[in-house]
Amino acid sequence: MKIVILGAGQVGVSMAEILSREQNDITLVDIDDDVLDGLQDRLDINTVLGSAAHPEVMEQAGMADADLVLAVTDRDEVNMVACQVAWTLFKTPKKIARIRAGEYLKHPKIFDISAVPVDVIISPEALVTEQILRLIERPGALQVVEFAGGKIQLVGLRADSGSPMVGHRISELKQHLPKVDTRVAAIYRRDSAIIPTGDTVIQAGDEVFFVAARKAIPKVMNELRHIDKTGRKIILAGAGNIGFRLAQTLEQASYHVKLIEFNEQRARFVSDRLDKTIVLHGNAAAEDLLQQANIESTEVFCALTNKDEANILSAMLAKRLGAHRVMSLVNSAAYVDLVQSSMLDIALSPRLATIGTLLTHIRRGDVVQVASLRRGAAEAIEAIAHGDPSNSRVVGRRVDEIDLPNGATLGAILRGDEVLVCHDSTVIEAEDHVIVFVSEKKDVPAIERLFQVAVTFI
Repeated sequence: MKIVILGAGQVGVSMAEILSREQNDITLVDIDDDVLDGLQDRLDINTVLGSAAHPEVMEQAGMADADLVLAVTDRDEVNMVACQVAWTLFKTPKKIARIRAGEYLKHPKIFDISAVPVDVIISPEALVTEQILRLIERPGALQVVEFAGGKIQLVGLRADSGSPMVGHRISELKQHLPKVDTRVAAIYRRDSAIIPTGDTVIQAGDEVFFVAARKAIPKVMNELRHIDKTGRKIILAGAGNIGFRLAQTLEQASYHVKLIEFNEQRARFVSDRLDKTIVLHGNAAAEDLLQQANIESTEVFCALTNKDEANILSAMLAKRLGAHRVMSLVNSAAYVDLVQSSMLDIALSPRLATIGTLLTHIRRGDVVQVASLRRGAAEAIEAIAHGDPSNSRVVGRRVDEIDLPNGATLGAILRGDEVLVCHDSTVIEAEDHVIVFVSEKKDVPAIERLFQVAVTFI
């Protein structure tokens, strides 16, 4: 596939790295010559220096025969104009744009083919908001991903010492929960992936990923760690797009929300537009303000400003002062690896959330959803099986007959409205939505090939 990526920020560079390794023809456009020089030295990509929305620059980047344009510069307006130019002058078949401003997102007619022709809109703020909401609903989870329209969830958590399944084989889970069907998709022990079998013994500290029907998730979580009830008292630090949007959603769901904002004008602005949220003006990293906000009785603290260092510092302080669970927005990949688990309960990465959604629209085969897991090291994919046994590598075959890469696991299936957890004897049928866990990204192309049908399929 020939793809033109506009913008060499964190998302643009990450996408170039991932897609170039998967045998795509990638051209990356940016206005920073130094950034492009460094990338061309280490990636197998083409680079073009210039403004992303200029027709001459697009022509030089090969837009005339591109299959897809990915507009992820740091300005919404540039991304929108770039998609307009790509369609008007080059008829680029697929146009994906990152749009941050809520004022644009409120008016979807703007992105109609007759106006600004954007096929797929990616909103990092909306993605992170949804991610935080799922984590609040599942206390103790490190990551929660929904598939099949929310009917199936994949949950990652750290197994607690003393919990019912720690020290026991995975095969014993069925004895503990005879009426619940689940599959352990992967275990990470000291950052090394273990592909689980029935004889695998779960150890304290293991990072366990399991998949089950949504309603079964709490029961499985209780087997792996001590789970508190969902917290209703929440403090948010930062009233930017994410903080404001999250406060609106939480107060509608009857959570008790306090929102801290350093900028007085912004604090007044959001206070006028929130009904039940208490808005506090001040520094979220100030001990006296956090104590004033009753941090010691807070179940969840989320640091959501646009500065990584401020987020990490305020979240660490909130934890020390008694907040039960702390999350921090962290854009820097280096910081995410440094602070999660060692300093904070959860580091939230808009970059990784955005990349997963982008990959959904780029993967080969009929891929419905892609989720980036474990800070980008692994993926979970929802793919639709098509064809029949004569032209498909999965349809009509038992799970144990499918030639999966060593690091991949079939977790669950949505068949019509029914959720089926995958076992060795499960047979894949045409039009099944299959959830696949891939512990190493290098195996993703092999999964894509599995779900592609032969040319004889009509």
